[in-house]
Amino acid sequence: MNDTPGWASPGSAPSDSQEAGVPQPSAPTDGNGHAGNWSPTQPPAGQWSPPSIPGSGHGAPPPVPGWGSRPQGSGWGQPPAAKPGVIPLRPLGVGEILDGAVSAMRAHWRTVLGITLTVSVIAQIAIILVQRYLLPEPASVDPNATGAEALRQAADSAQSTLVYSAPSTLITLIATLFTTSMLTVVISRSVLGRSVTLSEAWAEARPRLLQLLGLTLLLALMAVGIMAVGVLPGALMGSTAGVGLILIGFMAACVVVIWLMVRFCLATPALMLERQSITVSMRRSAKLVQGAWWRMFGILLLTWLLTLIVTLVIAIPFGIIAVIVDGDGLSTFLTGESTGFGWPFLIISGIGEVIISTITYPLSAGVMALLYVDQRIRREALDLELARAAGLSGYDTRS
Repeated sequence: MNDTPGWASPGSAPSDSQEAGVPQPSAPTDGNGHAGNWSPTQPPAGQWSPPSIPGSGHGAPPPVPGWGSRPQGSGWGQPPAAKPGVIPLRPLGVGEILDGAVSAMRAHWRTVLGITLTVSVIAQIAIILVQRYLLPEPASVDPNATGAEALRQAADSAQSTLVYSAPSTLITLIATLFTTSMLTVVISRSVLGRSVTLSEAWAEARPRLLQLLGLTLLLALMAVGIMAVGVLPGALMGSTAGVGLILIGFMAACVVVIWLMVRFCLATPALMLERQSITVSMRRSAKLVQGAWWRMFGILLLTWLLTLIVTLVIAIPFGIIAVIVDGDGLSTFLTGESTGFGWPFLIISGIGEVIISTITYPLSAGVMALLYVDQRIRREALDLELARAAGLSGYDTRS
């Protein structure tokens, strides 16, 4: 946010020990001088004792609670944290992070719906047109094939699936970039209790899109490179032992990729909100995740499971309806001659994908942004900066 200092990284502060505009106590002087107007001769320290209360001796009845008295047996407790927006400004629990993401969707539903619905519709139209006119027909598989023919058909089918899914994956990646960038702005405003329009979110996110694309491609290339290093040695062997080595290498590469993706999961909000470069954002993410990797992994896994459930609940009914409506696709699917489908199937399944994206995009982006806020509150006392930025009373340090 352009006018909010709360998102700046700690390195941009004037000093580690003193903030600008914060009054500090006077430093003590040595034995040759005196601080302020205190007299060099001070009276001896007296002994203070609380005033006696009538009826407080042994055997006296307990006092009756009256006006202004504190009930017995209850401590003072900690005052509730300030909550200018969708989350309280304190370290958050898992439920509060998920609830904050959903609350931001409800509080700014016009902006969130405008972003996700517009991007999802455009992306699905592009995917449908590419699948219908540019991609070749998927390879047919003979269920009665055996031996070398079955292996050849399986290889052809895997290659066809890869070619068929590559354009849709690329389009989905671009759509995710747009939604993530703008939704991160919306979530950051909702934390401060401020409204944001679609045009404002776009104006603030647009300058960061190229860097966000570079970050996304860099992380994807890292994952592909690690997977290639893990699988390639076994693939070059080309024997039964090579198959086992491929399996071991694939599992080891998956572990490394998961570790790195969790380590750099906060790079996107750091890039968007702190306006850092790609490498600095990755270092910021690694610093914020350090010591909390398992917690971050658990929250991200829970978010992925929730999005998977939402996807299945919506995709299965739409898929069944699409197959039934598309008579030619149903007959060819049952006979196994071809897996191609017509316009009815593509349109109905595309509607289902739009609904899925409209729900899951804000949830994923909201959880990621609030995880970033939570880690900075835990590590860097960001709650104080956010309270000042929100204009809460008692947090303004300017005198």
